[in-house]
Amino acid sequence: MSILRRSTTEPSFSSEMSTRYSHPPDGDQDPANGANGGVLLIDHLEDVAKRTGFVVPDDAQTPDGESLQDVVETLAYVHDFGKATTFFQDYLIESIEPDRKMYRYHAPLGSFAAFYALEAKGYDAETCLAGFVAVAKHHGSVPDVASYVFDRSHRRENVSEQTQTEQSQTAIRLQIKDILDHAPDLASEVFEAATDGHGSWSEFCERYAGNLLEDIESTVTTTETGTFDYESLSESCYALVLECWGSLVLADKTSAAQAGSSDDVSEATYAADSPSLSQLDEHVAEIEAGVTADPNGTRSEQLNHYRSRARRRVLENAASFADNGGGVATLTLPTGMGKTLSGLSAAMEIRDRTGGDRIVYALPFTSIIDQVVDEIEEIYDADTAGRLLTAHHHLSETTIRDEEHPGEDSDQEADDADQNDDVSGMLAESWRAGLTVTTFVQLFESLAGPANTQSMKLPALRDSVVILDEPQSLPLNWWKLVPRLVALLTERYDATVIAMTATQPQLFDETTPFVEDATELVDDPDVYFETTERVTYELDSSTERYIDKQTGPKSYEDAAAELLEAITDGESALAICNTIDSAQTLTERVTGGRSELADVGEAYAAELERCGSVDDVDPEVLANRIMDSGENSILHLSTRLRPIDRLTLIETAKILTEHGHPLVTISTQLVEAGVDISFDRVYRDLAPIDSIVQAAGRCNRSFERDRGIVTVWWLDVPEEQQKTPAEAVYNRGPSLLPVAAETLAEVRADDSPLPETAVARTAVKRYYNRLHQEKNVGKDAYPTYVDDARGDELEALSLIEQRHAIDVVISRTDEDRELIEEVEAAIDRYDFETVNSLMDELRTRQISVPIYQSGSEEERKLANLPTVHRETDIRLLDTSNSQVRNFFDPVTGFVVPDNTVERRFL
Repeated sequence: MSILRRSTTEPSFSSEMSTRYSHPPDGDQDPANGANGGVLLIDHLEDVAKRTGFVVPDDAQTPDGESLQDVVETLAYVHDFGKATTFFQDYLIESIEPDRKMYRYHAPLGSFAAFYALEAKGYDAETCLAGFVAVAKHHGSVPDVASYVFDRSHRRENVSEQTQTEQSQTAIRLQIKDILDHAPDLASEVFEAATDGHGSWSEFCERYAGNLLEDIESTVTTTETGTFDYESLSESCYALVLECWGSLVLADKTSAAQAGSSDDVSEATYAADSPSLSQLDEHVAEIEAGVTADPNGTRSEQLNHYRSRARRRVLENAASFADNGGGVATLTLPTGMGKTLSGLSAAMEIRDRTGGDRIVYALPFTSIIDQVVDEIEEIYDADTAGRLLTAHHHLSETTIRDEEHPGEDSDQEADDADQNDDVSGMLAESWRAGLTVTTFVQLFESLAGPANTQSMKLPALRDSVVILDEPQSLPLNWWKLVPRLVALLTERYDATVIAMTATQPQLFDETTPFVEDATELVDDPDVYFETTERVTYELDSSTERYIDKQTGPKSYEDAAAELLEAITDGESALAICNTIDSAQTLTERVTGGRSELADVGEAYAAELERCGSVDDVDPEVLANRIMDSGENSILHLSTRLRPIDRLTLIETAKILTEHGHPLVTISTQLVEAGVDISFDRVYRDLAPIDSIVQAAGRCNRSFERDRGIVTVWWLDVPEEQQKTPAEAVYNRGPSLLPVAAETLAEVRADDSPLPETAVARTAVKRYYNRLHQEKNVGKDAYPTYVDDARGDELEALSLIEQRHAIDVVISRTDEDRELIEEVEAAIDRYDFETVNSLMDELRTRQISVPIYQSGSEEERKLANLPTVHRETDIRLLDTSNSQVRNFFDPVTGFVVPDNTVERRFL
């Protein structure tokens, strides 16, 4: 039998009748012809309440030990209660706007009902406060909680002095009277269900007219100053608001998208299909069966032995770690030790022992997500459309704006958006799959001031295992906030976190606030670093000069000569530059009009034109054609090349180096993470030590020789620049280069090359220690925002440096042009679902150009490019168009003709 008794009244569009809708009927709205569809308010409230039981686990508790599931269920019963007014129903059904807009807003009344209902059931005051905010903002974002609650509940009786918010309180009084007059029976049923009989509609009316506002105000005041006080909130308040809000939003949005159908919802709707550890074990066993693992054999056999040993020990330690309660763990292994599979194995072992359902694998860059996903798809014979695996790395999500800010959408418009959402897509973006591969941006920005739709991820984090792969890549400003957010995950969501890297940035050790000393899952990391030594490090004389006097960088002519000498000797060489300008300048110096160098970019462009589609370009064929030419070759890589082209170029380069072909590759930092390619020699422009170690991961990767050589040099200033690229990039905030240089000098015994462990272990530890102790990296204010529940300040933070940028889709082939035509045709027929799908496909052909000076000539030229379609700001460059052909170079990618001094660092 239904918890809420449905109205037996025939559907009617007259607000005089008792029928109340949550979402409007479609089509014919003449009551004589009956209603077509539509969701009754009472059905929607019941459906959302039912869904909370599937979204929030039975054993989840508030900080005060109360049932979180019951709390959110209570909120579900009243969250849309304000829709029962005739003001809202007239607007919903007949688009009649009341005299004052605030009369039709439903969330404010629902928030006061939420506080009252929780209070009536005996919940802690801060739990009632969290419920108040969760319902008030179920179409918005988390505010400055103390300020918001005070503003919503404080009242001056002098009408002439009243704020807009206090006028809203008067509007709520009128809404209450309207419901008393027109829908009292429905209100009584709702409050009976919400309070489980511990309160009533009539008592709520009395409380609102009495001292309810004063009681709410008292939860955020501790002094007699007459205003709010952050000290009134506990340090767990922000997390509790997130828990209530995220769970309510997920249940509400999925209910709206499924038209409030309780018959179609079950635990399976939100369930995960968890990838099994046994299947991963079988995959690893197949790999190990085909190799020899001998601790006394060849270097390759030793590597296999220690890789197998590392995974076995990690699994054993993960088991005991989970049995001891979990928390935060580190997994420290060098490149080549199977870190990804060991980390996934540990996560699954912990998940199984702690009774969780989900693993979230977070990476710093979208460019390496696909590689991880491809490997997982192969292991489990799955794709990202099912419940086992989701790849989520869209950096922008559909946001539903807040009713309460001028010029923004109302809560009814937000409801309409929910009804039009795709449920399967919504669940995927809510991380309901058993394994989600995502970015740091998605993970941490969903904990720190999330947008409304981002909040739907939060329930999936409960009892999860979260892998942080390469946490040293997190922005320095966040280094104090991340441990605070990790503590929120482990303490409030009962999650387990594994920080996995070769260069642990000391975010979770005994010196870090918020998180107790993490458990290392690798018994003795030094053993593995010593066993897998693949390179030695050399400091170029320019770096020596930087260490001594910070003067005398290396000229591009000298750097080019060194690279040419390497490939003349039959070696492959990779030079990693700090800026696009630097990489372009070095490429120009290396080529220098030399006809004896085969340019991989030019060969690819010719093959692309011949094939007509990137998918038809075979890297093996391309590499063979280059090798057959008998010439040494050069490749340029940067983010000015389309992502889809970069992948093919990197795969071609990998084939060339595997065949011992002399190749010099000049790249920005994009090759440092997750690119499985190996060079005989690597040259790295001066950078923080973790970046140098990451670069070394591209050298002698599979022990092709006894030792590869990694040279650290300090490149000069490109034309039209004021600083060397290293200083421009790494000394903009805390000056990192002096710390890196001094640390390298400390671990160097003499002028001889540095052993790999001296850099990868000793120097890394000292470098990070100095960053924490001497530079005090990380913004002190950021974790305070969490303690004070400053949702507004947290929402303003971003892991990505905010720069104005112009996105450009580059069309190089007939296939690309056909995609553009399909977009235009879909726009003409208003088929926006197809438009969005096609624009997603075009992202692989899209680059982003930062604009450093608003109103610059560069910005003007970019803005003059046509857009992909009339409903977007994304520009289009068709390389077949002779008028804009000089915007694109097949070797270096997108370029603005006649560049001014505004240069790009990405």
